[in-house]
Amino acid sequence: MSTDTTKPADWKTYDQFALGIATNRLPATDALAGQTLRLALPDFKLTLQPRAQHTLDWHEDGARGGQGTGDWYEAIEVAPDTFFLDITQSSRPTEALTVVVNTRTRRVLAIRCRIVGADEAAGQPRVPQDFWPGTLEGGTATGSAPHATRDLIGLRTWQTYSPNHTYEHTYLSAERYAWQCLVGVQRGHGDVDLASYWKFDDEQYVFTFREFLIPVASVFFFDFANGRSTGKFLGVTGAGEIANNPAGAFMRKASQTFYPPEFGPV
Repeated sequence: MSTDTTKPADWKTYDQFALGIATNRLPATDALAGQTLRLALPDFKLTLQPRAQHTLDWHEDGARGGQGTGDWYEAIEVAPDTFFLDITQSSRPTEALTVVVNTRTRRVLAIRCRIVGADEAAGQPRVPQDFWPGTLEGGTATGSAPHATRDLIGLRTWQTYSPNHTYEHTYLSAERYAWQCLVGVQRGHGDVDLASYWKFDDEQYVFTFREFLIPVASVFFFDFANGRSTGKFLGVTGAGEIANNPAGAFMRKASQTFYPPEFGPV
């Protein structure tokens, strides 16, 4: 397991590989502006009030609590009635919050990414993540609740973020995935990092990863029905600054490995 100081000499920084990686991202929407979203999550209740396309007020009730006015957010309609909201909170500069919400089924999955120091990370990735499945208040939730899944284990995909960014993913186990760069500044580079997989709805998954070699983590919504991946990265740039950047890709399935029950991965 490596740290920032042990990465290969030619390893690219977060900002070097992320430049242009939102080229194939779906467009932002202001469809939620003027609405109030009250989210019931396991550890807290979160109220989101988008005021305009990129301005949002929020209030959190729970163990930590908090509120903010005029913070940045972006909403992408990633599937019918389903929105990917990415939020940065000025009072929490080392964190970013992503919320996937279906306004029809009222199902919600919230993911927090937070940057920690090397001492706190203790050899683990420096951008850990928390997951909270919940519901949108104001009606009865329908359909399956978002849940951790093994559905993607063994799948291999190609992710094309721009003409200059194509990556191959192999979802190895319930805890790890492998990547390699096929096109781009990282061509020839690859690694195995920590990953999490959540099923949100039919053909819809939330995939996240946390890198060992550099302080960066991501959250992606996979819509296999339409071959689109929509997400973000939170990390530390080569200049030591915290950056929360968008990403999005055209996604294709490449192959699938099926394991016998007697020696399947964790």
